[in-house]
Amino acid sequence: MKLLSIVDSLNEGIGKLVSFLLWAGIVVLCFEVVARYVFEQPTLWAHGYTQRIFGGYFVLVGAYTLLRKDHVRVDLLLNVGSDRWKAFLDLVNFSFLVLWGSVLTYEAFWFFEDSWRFNEVDDSALRHPMWPVKLAMFVGVASITLQGIVEAIRSIILIITPSADVGRKDYSRSAAK
Repeated sequence: MKLLSIVDSLNEGIGKLVSFLLWAGIVVLCFEVVARYVFEQPTLWAHGYTQRIFGGYFVLVGAYTLLRKDHVRVDLLLNVGSDRWKAFLDLVNFSFLVLWGSVLTYEAFWFFEDSWRFNEVDDSALRHPMWPVKLAMFVGVASITLQGIVEAIRSIILIITPSADVGRKDYSRSAAK
């Protein structure tokens, strides 16, 4: 259970830290709007940076979203049946996530490694390096895969013992009040 809590804490920390990227993106967008429409001097860089900021945010916050159970779910099958049935369906779901995430993590690492090794740049006028974007993709998919493994382990425990304490924090809206 300690290892599961460590992964939870890591992904919670990454998610909370990365959430500040939204503010950076808003600042860049506001700067661009003012520069473009007030001063009639649009920037060359704002569009590319907002893509990087929001792209990084969305890929890096995935594990935190999974941890909080905030991903979109089809509860048609989950709302009927026992706790063991729900845990079994979660295990099936997380198994596919781990399979997908493992392949994507492997590929993302090599995308990052190639970008770093060959000093890949984008095709904009400023020729920004691409490795930070690809590093964010690797870290994001690795963390969501790791969280998927943790959730699969929790599902196995709940299949065996439905009343077990699997060390999951309560992130429900009512818990925040």
